Amino acid sequence: MNLSEKYLSIRKNTEAICEPLQTEDYVVQPVVDVSPPKWHLGHTTWFFETFILLPHVPQYKAFNADYNFVFNSYYESVGARVIRTDRGNLSRPTVVDVYRYRAYVDEAMNNFLHCDFKPELLPLLELGLNHEQQHQELLCYDIKYILGHNPLFPAYAPENIERNLTNSQPGYVAVEEGVYEVGFNGGESFCFDNELNRHKVYVQDFEIATNLVSNGEFLEFIDAGGYQNFKYWHAEGWDWVRNNNINAPLYWHIVDGKWLKYGLGGLQALNLKEPLCHVCYYEAAAFASYKNQRLPTEFEWEVASEKFKWGKLWEWTESAYLPYPGFKRAPGAIGEYNGKFMVNQKVLRGASIATPEGHFRHTYRNFFHPHLRWMYSGIRLVAEGSKE
Repeated sequence: MNLSEKYLSIRKNTEAICEPLQTEDYVVQPVVDVSPPKWHLGHTTWFFETFILLPHVPQYKAFNADYNFVFNSYYESVGARVIRTDRGNLSRPTVVDVYRYRAYVDEAMNNFLHCDFKPELLPLLELGLNHEQQHQELLCYDIKYILGHNPLFPAYAPENIERNLTNSQPGYVAVEEGVYEVGFNGGESFCFDNELNRHKVYVQDFEIATNLVSNGEFLEFIDAGGYQNFKYWHAEGWDWVRNNNINAPLYWHIVDGKWLKYGLGGLQALNLKEPLCHVCYYEAAAFASYKNQRLPTEFEWEVASEKFKWGKLWEWTESAYLPYPGFKRAPGAIGEYNGKFMVNQKVLRGASIATPEGHFRHTYRNFFHPHLRWMYSGIRLVAEGSKE
């Protein structure tokens, strides 16, 4: 697949994710962390217009001069923008307008990719494609949150990615103590800058679970009063539980005395064998404490990841999101992509059922604030030393 075909394939996949939606679904923003689907469609288009077409195609004219203000996300060096909390107030541009914008930019990009452009633009093009794939996953999170907080609990589609949410056989695999290399090794075509530079770390011996924590296991924690017992929680986590009246993972509901869970297929009985998902770091750490175990560090996860199956859910780690040795921000707006967020966040490793094909890497570092749980996030536990 050449670059033009890859571009069009990724762009079409974004729109395919939105196909089951009704027009009204495109505009809703229930909370600040959720962006309306319409905004994602516009923002990913704005990226190619702003960083590829406008500076590198002299004859190109912007589709609409106001769209830089509407669809800029957090790039301070690119100009003013609509604040994040107001994205749901954008009744205009309409959904039709946004799809016209995508078609306009796609035509210009297709022409550009069939010309002799400068080779030094290839990394920027690859970043744009991977950026769109990131937003495809965010679209899945946001669509589920929008529909899952509709009082009617409408289904997204009967056939959906959650049908692939299965677990591995229980057990543990051992990792010997020693010095290991972690970080991107150059063996694949792309990585984000936060995966650089490859470096050595020391880990002590540990054993890590081959399966993710299941709904049934977490229900035992709930039934044992886990959300009412402060001793399992970090102080911040305990405050979060009390201030927000948390008593279950996101999308769990008790109806007529039975646990139900909202999924992309609608509201259904809780599957006890299915991997637990939509928990935040506070919940993950509390459950680990309840089990007298812990979460892996991101380096332990990476070292051990060839020993177990992963990729169904993003997995919380005990690691703070920090730069690797020798990390440097790129010059200009692209330097704002990752580096400025390296504070007050936790690293998640792996991938999820919402991660696009070809976007998987052992070295991928996802990151979120510890209270967030609308993404497809789960728990894998670590036992110190030997479990025998």
